This record gives sequence, structure tokens and C-alpha cells, in this order.
Amino acid sequence: MTKYSTGGSSGGSGGGSCELCGKSSDSLTDVSVAGAQLQVCSECASHNDDVGADASDDERDREQERKKTAARNTAKASGVYDGDSRHWEEEGTNYDDDPLPYLVSDYGERVETARRDAGLQRDELAEELDLPENDLLAVEQGRANRANVAGSVVRALAERLDVELVEET
Repeated sequence: MTKYSTGGSSGGSGGGSCELCGKSSDSLTDVSVAGAQLQVCSECASHNDDVGADASDDERDREQERKKTAARNTAKASGVYDGDSRHWEEEGTNYDDDPLPYLVSDYGERVETARRDAGLQRDELAEELDLPENDLLAVEQGRANRANVAGSVVRALAERLDVELVEET
């Protein structure tokens, strides 16, 4: 059965958060980035991989490489990615052993509200639970599945914040 996130933004014209940089926006655009359909803010819309049908293979390759570089730069500038991927390459996550459960539709809002109600900053909670702050940010933004957040992270947040995050099946 396919995992999916039920949170996030809806529609191209409604409010929500950019799925690349996380910035809140009232105007999101659907684009294709690395084969995934994402809703992004106007600043990240330039990462759209769709190149005209009349473009040559070399033009498409150059455009895709330009967009990958731009996406990396955006991620670095927003603090989502520090340029060092060794921890992913060395440690990784075994999703067969630690699958992401089916989440309630408003799991991100629930986590953020519970964290704030507990008087915790995002970095404080991440340090307390010994998890990457970017994973916590991804959960709060409703993009846990797209960010490859492990199921143990969701379970730890649910337990610590005493909030229901998993759909009953």
C-alpha cells in the first residue's frame, strides 16, 4: 500500500506552505521538480523541470542541472540543507524497519500547536528528542512523507507532546 501525506497545501490558488522552501504563501503554483509534482511559492517556481517539447536533449539537461543547482542553493539559504549529505549516506533510514504510519490529515498543525502549547521552540524539542530539526520542521509543515521522516520520529513526537498523529485503521 502506498504511503502518502494528507497534510500540506491544497489547490494552486489557496494558502499553504511551499513544498521546497517551506515559506507560507497565499499563491502556490504546481510545478514538476525531479519528477515530483509540488506546490511552490513564486520564488521556487523557477525550479519547474517542465521544458518545452521543442527543446533539445542538451537544453533539457542544462535546464535540469540549472534547476538542481538553484534548488540546492534555495535549500541552503533557507537552512533546510547545509550541503553535507554524509549523515544520510552513512546512516540512512531503513524504512522497512521504521515505516511512516498513516497520519491524520492535520498532523502538522497538531504537532506545531502542541509544541507551542508546551512552551518549546522547534530547536529545543528537536534537541530533547535527539532528532534533526529539519525532520521536525517537515512534520510541522505536513510533509513528513516527502521528507522521508521515519515513523519513530512521528511516534516520539506523539508521545512527548501527547497528541494523536496516526490514523486508526
